[in-house]
Amino acid sequence: MITERFKKTILRELHLDDFEITENLLANQIPGWDSLNHANMIAALELEYKIRLKNIEVLNCDNIGELMELINSKLK
Repeated sequence: MITERFKKTILRELHLDDFEITENLLANQIPGWDSLNHANMIAALELEYKIRLKNIEVLNCDNIGELMELINSKLK
């Protein structure tokens, strides 16, 4: 499940007022989330959740839902 905190972090970082973020969504389907902004987005999520994400962990995420699951696993 995509949390409101996760969604707000993405929207804030990409300067979007609103966008439907679902678990099956791919990062490149979110306006502004391109290869140039990818590193900034991951850094923003790390800062928001006070965690560290390894590059290989992020690369293994097939969609936004899996990225959310990865973050949740770091919080346990």
